[in-house]
Amino acid sequence: MNYRSTMKVNDKGHLEIGGCDCVGLAEKYGTPLYVMDEEYVRSVCRAFRQTIAQTYGEGNMAYASKAFSCKAIYNIMKQEGTCIDVVSGGEIYTAASAGFDMSRAFFHGNNKLDGELDLAMQAGVGTIVVDAADDAERINEYAKKYGRVQKVLVRVNPGVEAHTHSYIQTAKVDSKFGFSIKSGAAEKAIKDVASRSNLKFSGVHCHIGSQIFDRSAFALAVDVMTDFIKQLQEDGITVDVLNLGGGFGVHYTEEDPKYNVGEYCDYVKLLTQTLSDCVERKKIKKPVFIIEPGRAIVGEAGVTLYSVGAIKDIEGVRKYVAIDGGMTDNIRPALYEAKYEAVLANRANDKPEEVVTIAGKCCESGDIIIKDIKLPKAKRGDLLAVFTTGAYCYSMASNYNRNVIPPVVFVRGGKSGYAVRPQTYEDLARLDVIPDTE
Repeated sequence: MNYRSTMKVNDKGHLEIGGCDCVGLAEKYGTPLYVMDEEYVRSVCRAFRQTIAQTYGEGNMAYASKAFSCKAIYNIMKQEGTCIDVVSGGEIYTAASAGFDMSRAFFHGNNKLDGELDLAMQAGVGTIVVDAADDAERINEYAKKYGRVQKVLVRVNPGVEAHTHSYIQTAKVDSKFGFSIKSGAAEKAIKDVASRSNLKFSGVHCHIGSQIFDRSAFALAVDVMTDFIKQLQEDGITVDVLNLGGGFGVHYTEEDPKYNVGEYCDYVKLLTQTLSDCVERKKIKKPVFIIEPGRAIVGEAGVTLYSVGAIKDIEGVRKYVAIDGGMTDNIRPALYEAKYEAVLANRANDKPEEVVTIAGKCCESGDIIIKDIKLPKAKRGDLLAVFTTGAYCYSMASNYNRNVIPPVVFVRGGKSGYAVRPQTYEDLARLDVIPDTE
C-alpha cells in the first residue's frame, strides 16, 4: 500500500494521519468523515511557489477552489501567500468571508451570472477571466458601475488534447470553454477587451484538462501559447500574464504514477524551463507565470473514513461490503468511473484475503465506491479508509436520498478540529416550505 502524505500505520495497527489515529477520529467525530492532512496541503503549496520563484522568477500558484472549498482552505492559502481561482458567487463569498485578499483571486466561468459579477466587484476580485462572447461588455458595465478599471485575462483554447477522461478534457476544439486560437476567435476577443474603457487586458489563460500525467501535453501547451503571444505582440498587443491552468495528476491507484512533492517540483521546472526557452527563442516579453493546481494540492491530503455495515455474499458472484456513506459524499466513481484504494483503518496490518466490492448506502444500484478490491475479511463495525478523497468529493457532495453531508476535519501535528461542521436532519429541512396552493 502506498500511504500518502503523513499517513502511516501506528503501533496499534491503526491508520494514522497527521499524527492522529483514524480510529480515534472516527470515535470523536463519527462517520462518514472527511479527513484532511493540513501539513501536506501546506507543503505542496510551498513547493509550487518556491519552485516558480527559483526557476522562473515572477509568478505564483492559484489554488483551484473547485477541488475543495471552505473557509479553512482559504485561510491556509492566505497564510501561504498563494492566489486562488474561483468559479462561482459562492466561492467568492466564502473566500472573502475567510479574509482572503481578493485582489489575488481569478474569477472564471463560461456563464457568469449578473449577481456573481456584482459580488466580484464588491469583493474586489483582482482578475476576471473572459470566457464568453459577451463577457467583455458585461464586465465593462459592472466596472463602470463601481468606478474601477478591471483587470481581465482571456481564456483561449490552444487545441491541445490531453490523455484523460473525456468529461474533463477542456482544451479540445469542441469545448464550452475558451476562444479558439486556430479560428481567430481568441484574438478577436482580446481586441474586444482592449476596446473597452473600463477593462485592462492583462494576459491569456488556458487549461488543457485534469488528472494529466503526460508532461509533453503541458510542454506543447506552453509552445502553442507562446506562439500566440508572439502573434499578439506583433499585432501591438502586450501580454503581461500567462496562466497555464492546472491539471496535474495525482495517485489514486497502483495504475497511476506515484508523485511526491519533489516530483511536482520537477513538473513545474519543466514548465518554467520550457517557457523560459520559448521566451528567449521567440523574443517575446517575459510574462508573469501562473499555474492553477487544485487536485494536486488537496487530493492526496484527503481520506474518507466509513463504518462497515451490512455484508452480502452472493456465492460464486460477488461479495458486497456496505458502508455508511457512498455516492452522496463521493460521486466520482459513478460519474467518472474513478478508481480508489482503501484499507481497513482499524486493522491496517492485517493481510488482505478476499476480493470484495465496496457499496454505498444510497437507494441506487450504481452507488459503488470501489469494485473488486482485496481486503482482510471485513465485519460490521470495521473502519474503512478510502484514500485520495481530498479533491472533488466534499465539493461535489449532495443530499441525495436526503442523506446529510459528512463533516470535514483537518489534522496536523496530532491535533484535529472541524473545518466544516456536520449537517443535521434539521439542516436538510430548514429551507423547505409547504406552499399555500389551495
